[in-house]
Amino acid sequence: MLKRNFLSNFISNYLILLNYSFKEKGDIMRKVNEKRGFTLAELLIVVAIIAVLVAIAIPIFTQQLERSRESTDMSNVRAAYAEAVADYLSNGASSAVSATVSARQTEANWQNSENGTLYTRVKGSEGKVSVTAQTSPGSYVVTVASDGTVTVTNSGS
Repeated sequence: MLKRNFLSNFISNYLILLNYSFKEKGDIMRKVNEKRGFTLAELLIVVAIIAVLVAIAIPIFTQQLERSRESTDMSNVRAAYAEAVADYLSNGASSAVSATVSARQTEANWQNSENGTLYTRVKGSEGKVSVTAQTSPGSYVVTVASDGTVTVTNSGS
C-alpha cells in the first residue's frame, strides 16, 4: 500500500511539473528532438586517438614482456648455479655436477644489459661467468667441475 501511494504521488507530481514546464504539447517533442548524441566526426576522432595509443603501447608491452623472460632466464640460471654448487659441496669435489634449466626468451641477444653475467663463488674463489642468451626451446646447463670452475653452456636451438 505504501509503495503504491508513493508511486502514484511521484507520477502525479511529475505530470504536474511537465504541465508547468511545457506550455504546449509541441514543446515536449521539440525538447526530445533537441537531444543530440555524438557526431560521426567526433566518434572517428576518438577511435583515431585510441588507435594511436594502442600503436604506441603494443611495442612497449612486447619489449617489457621480453625483458621479463630474460630476467626469468637469468634467475633460473642463478638457481641452477645454486643447485649445482650445493650438490658439489655436499657430495664432495670428486666429480663434476651440473644442473639444467630451460630457456624462456624469444630473442637471440640480451635486451637488458644487466643480464648475461653470473657471479660465482666456489671454495672461496670468486669468478664471473658470461652467459650467452639462449632462445626457447633451448636450455642452459650450469656445470661445476671437480676443480670448482663454473661454466654455463647452451643446449638446444
